[in-house]
Amino acid sequence: MKYKQLGRSGLLVSELCLGTMTFGGKGFWSSMGALGQSSVDQIVKGTIEAGINFIDTADVYSEGESEQLLGQALKNTGIARKDVVVATKAYGVMGPGVNDRGSSRGHLLDACAASLKRMQIDYIDLYQVHAFDPVTPMEETLGALDNLVQRGLVRYIGCSNWAAWQLMKALGISERRNLARFETIQSFYTVASRDLEREIVPLLKDQGVGLMVWSPLAGGVLADKAVDGKSAPQGTRRATFDFPPVNRDRVDSVIVAMRPIAKAHGVSVARVALAWLLAQKHVTSVLIGAKSTEQLKDNIAATELALTEYELAVLDQASALPPEYPGWMIARQSANRLGGSYQAPPPLPPRG
Repeated sequence: MKYKQLGRSGLLVSELCLGTMTFGGKGFWSSMGALGQSSVDQIVKGTIEAGINFIDTADVYSEGESEQLLGQALKNTGIARKDVVVATKAYGVMGPGVNDRGSSRGHLLDACAASLKRMQIDYIDLYQVHAFDPVTPMEETLGALDNLVQRGLVRYIGCSNWAAWQLMKALGISERRNLARFETIQSFYTVASRDLEREIVPLLKDQGVGLMVWSPLAGGVLADKAVDGKSAPQGTRRATFDFPPVNRDRVDSVIVAMRPIAKAHGVSVARVALAWLLAQKHVTSVLIGAKSTEQLKDNIAATELALTEYELAVLDQASALPPEYPGWMIARQSANRLGGSYQAPPPLPPRG
C-alpha cells in the first residue's frame, strides 16, 4: 500500500480509501448495500489490516446509519483512533426543516456535532462539503468550516462535486481571509469518464489540492459483472440505480481495450480500471466500496497490478477526451513558448 500527501497538508493517506455507502441500508441507500454491524466490523478490520488508513462516509448515507455503524466498528475492532483517517461529508437533507440541509453556518455546525456524536469520536480528520450550495455565500461556508478547525473538531476540510471555478474561488477567499482551505476535492473519475481532466485536474496540479475519486468503476459498468457496458444483471447496483451517467459508446471502446490487458495479467477488467486510476499522479486516493470481505480483497489487489507504459498508453488513447475549445487552441498557442511547436499526440511506446 502506498501513502500520499493529503493536498498540501502533512497528513499521509493510503492510495485506497474505504467508501461506506454499503453500510446501513435505510431508504434510498438500500440499493447500495445493507450491511449490518457484524459485516461492517469485518470489512473495517480487513481494511486496516490491508494497510488502508483512510475511510470516507457522509451524514446522508442511510440517514446517518453509515456513520453510526462505522463509529461502532472502530470501537468493536479496537483500532486506535490515531491510526485511521476518518472523512465525512455534510450538505444533504438530514431532517424535515428547510434549514436541515445545505452549507450554511448553522447547518454545518449542527451537522458536524451530529456526525461526531454518531461516530463516537472527538474530531473529524477531513470534513467535506458534499455539494455546491447555490444559496449560501462561500464566505459563510468557509468561515463556518474554519471555526470547526479552530475549535479542534475538524482537522482538514474538503469539497465534493464542485466545478473548477467554484473551487478556485473558494481557495482565493481562504487565502485572502486567512481561513482553512480546501485540501481535497472528491469527484467522479474513471478511465471511461475523464471529463475531470479538462478544468479540474490542471487546477489541482497548480494549487496542490488532492483528488479523491468516487465511483472508480462507474457504478459497476467497468466491473466484470457488466463488461458489455450496456446492461447490468439483476443484483447489481446499476440494475436499480443507473448512476453515474456515462457515454455507453465510449465505455464500450475502453472495455475492448482493457480486456486483452486484463487477460495478459490474469486479472479482472475491474482491477485494470482501478490500476489505471492508481497510476495517475494527480490522484490522491481511490474510494472502493465493498459488500463482503472477498470483494474488498479483490479491490485491494489492484494495488499490486503495475500496468506497463505501453498498456497505460493504450488505455489513454482508447479513453482520450475529444478536443474541446479553448483546450485545443491553448495547446497550439502555448507550444512555441519554449521554442517548440504544436505536435499531435505521440505514438504508442514500444510494447514491453
